[in-house]
Amino acid sequence: MKKVAFSRDGLPQSFIDRFGQHVTGFLSGFDRLRFRATLRPLFQPGGMEIYLCSCKVLIKQFGAFAKGLTEQIRQAAYASFEQAKRPIRYLTDSSLSKEELARRLAQEAGIQSGAICLLACVEPCLSFHLRGDRQAKKLRVVLEHSKCTHLYHYYQHAQLGQLHVRVQTWFPFSIDVCLNGRQWLARQMDQAGIAYHQRDNCFVWIEDCHKAQELLDQQLRSNWAGLLDSLLELAHPLHRQITSRMEGLHYYWSASQSEYATDILFDEADHLAQLYPQFLHHAVKSFQSPDVLRFLGNRHALQKGQVHPCFKGQVTTNLKQRPEGVRLRHSLNGNSLKIYDKEGSVLRVETTILHPEQFKVYRPKEGDAQGQKQWRKLRRGVADLHRRAEVSHAANERYLIALASVTGSSPLQNQAAEVCRAVCYRGRRYRGLNPLAEADYRLLHTVSRGEFALGGLRNRDVRSLLCKPTKCPEHKRRQAARISRQLALLRAHALLKKIPHTHRYQLTTKGRRIITALLAACHADVEQLTKMAA
Repeated sequence: MKKVAFSRDGLPQSFIDRFGQHVTGFLSGFDRLRFRATLRPLFQPGGMEIYLCSCKVLIKQFGAFAKGLTEQIRQAAYASFEQAKRPIRYLTDSSLSKEELARRLAQEAGIQSGAICLLACVEPCLSFHLRGDRQAKKLRVVLEHSKCTHLYHYYQHAQLGQLHVRVQTWFPFSIDVCLNGRQWLARQMDQAGIAYHQRDNCFVWIEDCHKAQELLDQQLRSNWAGLLDSLLELAHPLHRQITSRMEGLHYYWSASQSEYATDILFDEADHLAQLYPQFLHHAVKSFQSPDVLRFLGNRHALQKGQVHPCFKGQVTTNLKQRPEGVRLRHSLNGNSLKIYDKEGSVLRVETTILHPEQFKVYRPKEGDAQGQKQWRKLRRGVADLHRRAEVSHAANERYLIALASVTGSSPLQNQAAEVCRAVCYRGRRYRGLNPLAEADYRLLHTVSRGEFALGGLRNRDVRSLLCKPTKCPEHKRRQAARISRQLALLRAHALLKKIPHTHRYQLTTKGRRIITALLAACHADVEQLTKMAA
């Protein structure tokens, strides 16, 4: 297969330097996205009673009132698909894949745009029910775990490709939308006239990867609320009738799950087949819990390969044989980082976020758009979806850099030789580093900690970790000066760079690669190395 020119911005240069001769292109962007629309005021204490009061419905009439709305939703959905002459099926087998069924029906009917099918099934949910309060001797509407019928509206969307909208048919009538960024990209490339070969949700060859990446980047600038509202209007036309009865009631969109994938396209399946076992071997043998914390930007990774005692989560690694390939997944408190070979010739690294609050976003306080910006928790709302893509891309990049630093045939000596020699930087001479010495080891380990991966580090951050606490101003000044000299040493060796217009520093791509390799060598088991050398 003939290689094509493509932009390598966004793919770690260390990975390209090592394996670029076999790479024909790459893509980084959202894969599967799951959104949820909820009527937030109804979830507040007494919210359902306030809504019934606005509708002039007595609490004891809730059951009949809810059944009436449920029947209207069902009739509207059935009428829409009957008019389109598309199948309506009730599913009793929970193990049946709805995605596969919808895809097969679309292929059999040759549907390029429009409705595919309507699937109905009973599934668990949070819903409101009428219950008696014996102590207060009153009827109350309470939110509890229950089951109700859900309607899956499958469409072949002209812009987004195949997607589905799931409508809960009982209060609070929550909506779920599931779409795929790769299916969306296929429609974009069709309109742009870019040739490609697609298998499932993976592209094994693209005529112009650079332009395809630009199209993926355009997705991040979408008006997500407007786009999702159009799908809400399509699958749930009664939403206006439901929300108009109470002031301030509207559907709020949030991203309940996001998968951000970096696909690296290889020229031949044999080349990836030779490399992929090495990736799996090194990931399983070398990546420990602190490494997974660092990949996902968690701040609890400590020196000497340990985790901070305050860390309450769980880190797991799982290797699984799947029909499409072998998948290795590292999980951290519900979020995960995966690697697998797709369709034989595509290496995919994918970050899945279920709990965005573990990450940070630089924004003002919610409800105060003009207020002071600070690093705050990443929200589930679609307003922070662009930042979610940034942290996911950074996690994928760190993982690829780590893979490149521990695989291949390049000896560690070649990687570390230049930083172990003295260098001249801005007219001054700086000594070489000695990672086996305690002081240099602690410095390298400190600047590579997980909490500095996203926001960078400051002098006082490093000082608090390397220096003893003191209240003496003179001692503080001397400690700060010593840390400044150490940071300058790392900058002289191009391991660290200053973030413009701030007092923060961040590891360079070269720094991340070399420091990861050096620390891995320091943590290596002596007995195993002796056996390997024998």
